[in-house]
Amino acid sequence: MTLITTTDQLSNFCKPLHRTSFVTVDTEFMRENTYWPILCLVQIAGPNNFAAIDPLAKEIDLTPLFNLLRDTNVVKVFHAARQDIEIFLNLMDEVPAPVFDTQVAAMVCGYGESVGYDNLILKLTNIQLDKGPRFTDWSLRPLSNRQLEYALADVTHLRIAYEKLYARLEREQRGSWIEEEMANLAEPTTYRIEPMMAYQRIKVRSGKGKFLSVLRELAAWRELEARRRDVPRNRVLKDESLTEIAHNTPTNSQLLVKSRGLSAKVAEGQMGNQILNAVKRGLSVPQINWPKPIEKPDLPRNIGPVVDLLKVLLKKVSDETNVAGRLIANSADIELIAGLGEDAAVAALKGWRRQIFGADALRLRAGQLSIAIYKNKLIIEDR
Repeated sequence: MTLITTTDQLSNFCKPLHRTSFVTVDTEFMRENTYWPILCLVQIAGPNNFAAIDPLAKEIDLTPLFNLLRDTNVVKVFHAARQDIEIFLNLMDEVPAPVFDTQVAAMVCGYGESVGYDNLILKLTNIQLDKGPRFTDWSLRPLSNRQLEYALADVTHLRIAYEKLYARLEREQRGSWIEEEMANLAEPTTYRIEPMMAYQRIKVRSGKGKFLSVLRELAAWRELEARRRDVPRNRVLKDESLTEIAHNTPTNSQLLVKSRGLSAKVAEGQMGNQILNAVKRGLSVPQINWPKPIEKPDLPRNIGPVVDLLKVLLKKVSDETNVAGRLIANSADIELIAGLGEDAAVAALKGWRRQIFGADALRLRAGQLSIAIYKNKLIIEDR
């Protein structure tokens, strides 16, 4: 198996790939005990060659790889790209571009919702991949031939998947259907969390402004502290503890120590002071600047049957077009269309989604279409 461990080897490998139309890319990483993922292996394949790159090797500089990922003349093909792209964004300070995600393309081409790589390769190539080393510790050296073979299979077979999916998209004139998803993948804000927005990731029941103001400060402090210490967020403080502190707004260590998950040592130490300062900052925010709770649209009552009918229509459209239903519209979209009609600000009422589903969804809601069963088949027809 080809394993690149020096900068010269990497440069020689990457140089001819700048002249190709695409490369397939995958990574192996560890993240269980850190905030930032630890990149342990990068797999790259061009149309005619492939290699695994060892970013942990002492004599390697990844600049030639980063230059390849920046080359806008070469499409970077991933499967379920988000975590891989996030890693490169952290290392390069920019997103590889342009990108093509075969998982999204597969959803447009009739291979189900969020299809896994193994299943997609089986469907497209009839090859059963080895799943054995999936949960290996990729940070340990040396890597075995079986580990490298497993890792490289994630990019060598991806070449075939990309070519087949791309050809089908072109043939069915659906390339533009996934452009929005690819543009989202190429946007750095998709992956970067602003500390003052971190509170929005926490599930809470209360929507009161003062509570959210304190929670915002606590979550921002935890986000920065997790980055500083390079540990997962919950290793600093669990979500449950943050929400309890935000509810109770303790003003001293004696009150803070009563919070779930906090020992007296922590509450009375430096970390306790930081938490109390965050609470103080949140309480000092003027009411006009409190975070606004996410307001759900005021939907009419008893729209459940309408939602159910729209879901039937979505299932029929998904089956007929071979596009995963979740890519066309999710449950929240359906509810908004049922309740608000044309005023629903959802992707399902725009572009290609409107063409294949949204327009008929509005017509069905308006009573201009009917659903019937004829000879065991579902029929959608004008009224």
